[in-house]
Amino acid sequence: MTAPLTPEPTTAPTPAPVAPPAVPSVHVRALITWIAIFPLVSVGMLLLAPISDSWHPILRALVLTAVVVPLAVYIVVPRLLRVHGALARRRR
Repeated sequence: MTAPLTPEPTTAPTPAPVAPPAVPSVHVRALITWIAIFPLVSVGMLLLAPISDSWHPILRALVLTAVVVPLAVYIVVPRLLRVHGALARRRR
């Protein structure tokens, strides 16, 4: 006697794994960070100058960095890294 014919379960083909994007070198990340920080500090100093003329330099630096660092870390650098990644993918 033969065993009853039952359909074998089929599995869907698994997609090929996608390679993670290459991480930019430390030198590229440093350049991207500088490209983000320099304009933010320059504009920040210009905007802060009229109201902070009489402030102690440490207080000026504290206020400026309290604005510039979060802007750079959370907004500007990630966007620049995305642009760099898109340009790097386009070159391949």
